[in-house]
Amino acid sequence: MKQIIDVFPGDEVAVEEEYMASEGTYAVDGKVYAAQFGRLVLDDDEYVAKVVTPNPPNVLKEGDIVYAVIAGIRNTMATADVIATEGTARQVGGETYATIHVSKISPDYTEDVGNEFRVGDLVRARVISISPSLQLFTKDANLGVVRSLCGTCKDVMVKTGKNKIRCERCNYSMSRKLADDYGDVVCE
Repeated sequence: MKQIIDVFPGDEVAVEEEYMASEGTYAVDGKVYAAQFGRLVLDDDEYVAKVVTPNPPNVLKEGDIVYAVIAGIRNTMATADVIATEGTARQVGGETYATIHVSKISPDYTEDVGNEFRVGDLVRARVISISPSLQLFTKDANLGVVRSLCGTCKDVMVKTGKNKIRCERCNYSMSRKLADDYGDVVCE
């Protein structure tokens, strides 16, 4: 049987003799306390106490698919600012400064990060590490640049071939590590 009540951070919710601390709770001196606002669930089948929040924070974890803006290019990596997690409308909480190592960009050999990404590109990537730093991966076909602006006139570039984009206004073209649905992603 599960008992459900509303609790606030710091509320004593159980004792460790009956329930183990689980998500949204913590234990101190044999007592279990709520770590966040939400609904307390005392699960008599699993013997755990957890607090489920109605609107949980968007904390990044390994495996998440995220959208990020390339902030810098270096010899062996790109830096990016994570702006959203796929499938959620909540703002990303916590660390959002990430790196993409040259070996994690494309399944093909990449000699120059600047040939795959440019500052300002919007990329879809997978989180592969949270600690000690946020690291991203774009080797899969559905990952990579999803939107890019022309370096000359700032118009949106259109896909012209595998990993090729072109500006229709000024006819400037270049290569990128493109996601397979480049140009189909709606940016709001």
